[in-house]
Amino acid sequence: MALGLGRPQDKRNRTVADLLVAQLIEAGVERIYGIVGDSLNPVVDAVRRSQKGKGKGIEWVHVRHEESAAFAAAAEAEVTGKLAVCAGSCGPGNLHLINGLYDANRSKVPVLAIASHIPSAQIGTSFFQETHPDRLFTECSVYSEMISSAKQAPRVINSAIHHAYGAPGVAVLTIPGDVADLDAAAEIIDVAVHPARPRIVPDPDALRTLADAINKAKKVTIFAGAGTRGAHDDVIALADKIAAPIGHSLRGKEWIQYDNPFDVGMSGLLGYGAAHDAMQEADLLVLLGTDFPYDQFLPESVRTAQVDTDPTHLGRRTRLDVAVVGDVGETVRLLMPLVNTAKNRSFLDGMVAKHEKSMTGVVGAYTKDVEKHSPIHPEYVADLLDQEAADDAVFTVDTGMCNVWAARYISPNGKRRVIGSFLHGSMANAVPHAIGVAAAQPDRQVVAMAGDGGLSMLLGELITIKAYELPVKIVLFDNASLGMVRLEMLVDGLPMFGTESPHIDYAAVANAIGIPSVRVERAKDVRGALRGALSRPGPALVDVVTDPRALSLPPTITAGQVRGFAVAMSKEVLGGGMGEVVSMARANLRNVPRL
Repeated sequence: MALGLGRPQDKRNRTVADLLVAQLIEAGVERIYGIVGDSLNPVVDAVRRSQKGKGKGIEWVHVRHEESAAFAAAAEAEVTGKLAVCAGSCGPGNLHLINGLYDANRSKVPVLAIASHIPSAQIGTSFFQETHPDRLFTECSVYSEMISSAKQAPRVINSAIHHAYGAPGVAVLTIPGDVADLDAAAEIIDVAVHPARPRIVPDPDALRTLADAINKAKKVTIFAGAGTRGAHDDVIALADKIAAPIGHSLRGKEWIQYDNPFDVGMSGLLGYGAAHDAMQEADLLVLLGTDFPYDQFLPESVRTAQVDTDPTHLGRRTRLDVAVVGDVGETVRLLMPLVNTAKNRSFLDGMVAKHEKSMTGVVGAYTKDVEKHSPIHPEYVADLLDQEAADDAVFTVDTGMCNVWAARYISPNGKRRVIGSFLHGSMANAVPHAIGVAAAQPDRQVVAMAGDGGLSMLLGELITIKAYELPVKIVLFDNASLGMVRLEMLVDGLPMFGTESPHIDYAAVANAIGIPSVRVERAKDVRGALRGALSRPGPALVDVVTDPRALSLPPTITAGQVRGFAVAMSKEVLGGGMGEVVSMARANLRNVPRL
């Protein structure tokens, strides 16, 4: 695709900023998320002029914090697969992007960030708002370069687009305001487009070694990650042939759990079901497309095979006996003829039965006969949301307890998406992620599962949602507490401290902004409130007052964690918190017999 220069509608000479916008349009970019200001003004004005020319220009989406701009771009890139763009003015403006850019880069989605800079003649003089964005963003990007001249600009812009798509990841362009306003070089530049994903086929010897390991093992367990995307049917077929239960990571859930008769749940602190036992009791653990970081939940004494497209992931979390570099789908399809059909399916059947018991016990206990419980079980809210949401809904999930409720109660089906800060672990991601999804796909149901801690951190983005009438449905799990932090303190044997928040009527806040909202304090009202919000056009917020004492207990608790709970509870009692201890026990009593 070639890009000609021409002249803008207001008869100004074509600037570097115009060139940047034109190249982004050629690359398929439809909008830029950011906040206007000073050094960024030439770029913003180029965006304005692009809307007056022939064809479709770029939309400027005015967020209330640049961190939200980066999160929104990350979510747009996640659901569309296309390049998404965010921008920040010099100094504090572009520094605010960094948290969302870390999230995007770790999620490996194509995002381009425009970091405007102080006047080029002032760089290195400790000028007002001076930072060095070309250095600062290096760790959270795959490409970070500064444009210093008009002649340099076309190729660097092109290279940034190429890197964002190719890695994929974040590319950062640092542009001093005066350079953005220079006349552009009169030349034609080929713009990089989204390349097709390559096939990564495993080495035949490595494949044979993996097949031999599977054939020799009596009990094989598969643990699937996000790398199983596009390989669902292949992995299910392999599991059926070798009689292997399938556990999954949080990021792997949406790609492998649905239509899976061999599912045994998820492992880790957020986990549920029989995945932990299936891994610990296997003769061979096969890790497919996962870089699961929590080594304490991976077995040390079980032979382990790992398949990944990135060789640097192999063996960096746990023991590694068989290493295969390759795409999961390509590997599994080539592996199928080499493995024997299992004659004994007792291990698989036993683990599936154990998983079913867990799902109807610990996980299911909080969703039955709770209509009269007060405060409302957050698990009950998540379960009803799963039932009421559209088959192709996109759920954006705040880090913390909302991660747990989404992991345990939101059912994937091959069409739904679940997006969160699953690798970076940032708070306050759900609402800005939802903004990016809704802006890119306004006809799709977008549900932000937000915690009150996350929502309050970037509360101003309610204004963004209202300003653009984005069809974001916010389901607020409002426990006036940092629930996950409470759990972390208990596990470490610490009494709860500093985790409480004021009781705020967020529905009233949202209504004041102009977003139709309702506050729910009775369990019997939850379904109606969710149904009403999900069915109405435009934005909506449901503020559900949930139990702050609800804990996300994992399916397997270590001796150290038990000691931590005991020590923490002892400290609570000695500190005069006996009532809190009793209340917490009551709130989580249904878990106790199953620990």
